[in-house]
Amino acid sequence: MTKSSKIVVLCTGNAARSVMGGFMLGYLADTQGVSVELITAGTHAIEGQPMSSRTKNAIVQFDGLDALPLGKHRSHQLTDADAQWADLIVCMEADHVRYVRRVHPEAASRTATVGHLTENLAPGEASLRERVLELSLDDHDLESTPEIDDPAGGDQDVYHACAVQLMEHLTVLIERC
Repeated sequence: MTKSSKIVVLCTGNAARSVMGGFMLGYLADTQGVSVELITAGTHAIEGQPMSSRTKNAIVQFDGLDALPLGKHRSHQLTDADAQWADLIVCMEADHVRYVRRVHPEAASRTATVGHLTENLAPGEASLRERVLELSLDDHDLESTPEIDDPAGGDQDVYHACAVQLMEHLTVLIERC
């Protein structure tokens, strides 16, 4: 039996991007037979908040995701236990990586933006954690790292565009998990 990869999907408030990413990554893993355990979290989350209707509408635009139990999501602040548990922390922007480097430095070598991961994480037989550690992420320069812009404050079209961009990245990433 293949060991599950443990992934944290991280954004600022755990209200939009990480929520979309968590549901998408879980769905993609299930449909492709990839074994993952997922936590979504924020760098500055208010614990226990449900996702917004715009986030939910952005998720359900994809076939299959509309059948998921979206109402169960509650926002969660990244903890030391989450950071230690994760084989990989998938961030939406460089500031999230900086936050992990500052607050959870032990996880810095396992933390990168989803854009950086889709460009640099190699598929392979080694465990996800081993392949992530080979990337030397703790000292990766963040100035030109690809980011997923925060849709907060935008209309539904902004949320939909964010979800489409995220799905494109996660479709590539799940193939490498």
